[in-house]
Amino acid sequence: MKKPFTSSSRRDFLKGSAAFGAFTILPASLVMGTRSRAATVSANEKVNLAAIGIGNRGGAVLKNMVNSGHCEVVALCDVDLEGKHTQANQKAHPKAKRFTDFRKMFDEMADDIDAVLIGTPDHAHFCMTMLAMSLGKHVYVEKPLAHTFGQCERLIALADKSGVVTQMGNQGHSGGNYFQFDAWTKAGIVKDVTKIDAYMNSPRRWHGWGASVKEYPSEPLPKGMNWPVWTGPAPEHPFSKKLHPCEWRSWFDYGCGAFGDWGPHILDTAHRFLKLGLPTAIEAVKRDGANPLVYPQASTIRFKFPERERMPACDVTWYDGVGNFPEVDPELGEVSFKSPGKIIYGKDLTFQGGSHAAMLQVLPREKFMEMRGSLPRVTGKPSSHYENFLLACKGEEEARSPFRVSGPLTQVFNLGIIAQRLGGDLKFDPKTKSLVGNADAQALLDPAPRKGWEEFYKL
Repeated sequence: MKKPFTSSSRRDFLKGSAAFGAFTILPASLVMGTRSRAATVSANEKVNLAAIGIGNRGGAVLKNMVNSGHCEVVALCDVDLEGKHTQANQKAHPKAKRFTDFRKMFDEMADDIDAVLIGTPDHAHFCMTMLAMSLGKHVYVEKPLAHTFGQCERLIALADKSGVVTQMGNQGHSGGNYFQFDAWTKAGIVKDVTKIDAYMNSPRRWHGWGASVKEYPSEPLPKGMNWPVWTGPAPEHPFSKKLHPCEWRSWFDYGCGAFGDWGPHILDTAHRFLKLGLPTAIEAVKRDGANPLVYPQASTIRFKFPERERMPACDVTWYDGVGNFPEVDPELGEVSFKSPGKIIYGKDLTFQGGSHAAMLQVLPREKFMEMRGSLPRVTGKPSSHYENFLLACKGEEEARSPFRVSGPLTQVFNLGIIAQRLGGDLKFDPKTKSLVGNADAQALLDPAPRKGWEEFYKL
């Protein structure tokens, strides 16, 4: 594991940045440099954890971190500390200091924090993650890693430079399917894959209303709500319950839709162990109820991945929306779509898998029963995704979904979302990392942040 920034190395890094001397909203500790306790955590110590976003999903992740027994919660940060959804974790950690602005938290407590859990809406991940890494703090970020392709690119680069432990919260990447996919690809069971169909067909929050939306609604701002920080670098719109606390995923400006929510749990192992990388083409095959503000009611998006490392070109097709299923050859037997998953087509074998840690099964079932005795044994250390991150902070394990792995995975979804938003066919150049011949799509690849939040993009 690389050694995180020291105070002096961080100062040198910032002095070499075009942003040095231009900070207007970042903490004084970042500009001047501060000692990072992250470099001193030992196997016998608990990791001093700060949590940003402590309600709903972020709150659930925090509880799992605490239950691992490897951390001590020293700071809680949430823009809505008076909201009902944040009360349980505030009561559970009465000694932790509380903040509604992550910048103030780091300014006051940087020396006391080893690692940061980020469980906020998708659009807010980037700025707080960049700041945490620049201060030498290990970071666990809920999926998807970031809201745009360009944000992911910067996070991958700074993670490499800073040397901190990073982990994206696709929890199945520490489960059975992770170890199985690794073992089966190494043994040649999963090989020569030319097609993957991935599907998530459960109802989404925006189904039934999203197609008719023509503008953002507006409601009175709740007491104590820090709306400017909630909005962060994204375009500014008025507060409403259609955004906070749970509806933000429905909107292009703030969430990543079903792609960002479920893609990291369904396609993560295929993307990693088949070394898919970035596609060369993205096609919006279907967009039911397309809307410029809200995600489609159903969509089918196809990616074309080129040949790589003696593996054939591969088409990956994503299906979301109720009843929007891929077609399956009857020879594969009965295939259930009751839960999210994927079908993987190899040269000799076809597999069906679910989401998260669900194991692959050979199709049809008769074929699986015939060969199950000869399949490789799956082994792996059984630490949870949360425990794996905290043990990595202590130097005892390697994080299983670091930004160098989860970043390119998220970028695939970022590209797919542009196709969901604009429709049509997109051509992508993996070498220049640009969308070719489409100015509107290129602009969405790395949109400029809202005024006042530019500094985070210059770290």
